[in-house]
Amino acid sequence: MTKKTKVLLCEDDPNLGTLLAQYLKAKGYDVKLLQDGEAGWEAYTKGKYNLLLLDIMMPLKDGYTLAKQIREQDQQTPIIFLTAKNMRQDTLAGFESGADDYLTKPFSMEELLLRINAVLRRSWGEAPPKERRAVFAVGRYTFDARKQTLTGPGGERSLTTKENELLHLLCEHANALLDRPAALRAVWGDANYFNGRSMDVYIAKLRKYLADDPEVMVDNVHGKGFRLVVPG
Repeated sequence: MTKKTKVLLCEDDPNLGTLLAQYLKAKGYDVKLLQDGEAGWEAYTKGKYNLLLLDIMMPLKDGYTLAKQIREQDQQTPIIFLTAKNMRQDTLAGFESGADDYLTKPFSMEELLLRINAVLRRSWGEAPPKERRAVFAVGRYTFDARKQTLTGPGGERSLTTKENELLHLLCEHANALLDRPAALRAVWGDANYFNGRSMDVYIAKLRKYLADDPEVMVDNVHGKGFRLVVPG
């Protein structure tokens, strides 16, 4: 049995915290939910976690203070801030206090999951303890993310790393929306204009690779992202 990724989630909004915890548990994570920074610090000192998700505006101890306190003794465990504070100085303060990423509310659950996977890959230098599904049936094709291959009517094709990562995300969100900024951050590390143009080129390549099955399409959802359409 694969070891689960342990997540410490500190969120003072009980409704949002419960929703996030339930979603991440459904995705295979082991989540401990707390509602203030002092309780978060106590849990951190008593347990071992692979990821810390910290709200900033918490009672007793805010997220900035908690992150700085953790970083005094732990430079490795990744920290993602979840916050309604979206000014540039707030973002800078988050990174200065030791955050690896910063997600502004409201955000989609899909983007949170992509950010988590990206941060864990960077932190571990490999797949996190919770293995992602690797093999997908895509119409007349078989995609193996571990081998970086796409096999179909024309034979087996080796994929580049970015082609592989992008198709992996599309397959994980098959027949659902893959958020464009989230995909850019997960694969390219930054959702800037130039990376966006690069991703469009890779999307065009993937469409070409899948062209032998007319039932498989990579649709552009204007202003939002992409959807890999596969037959049910």
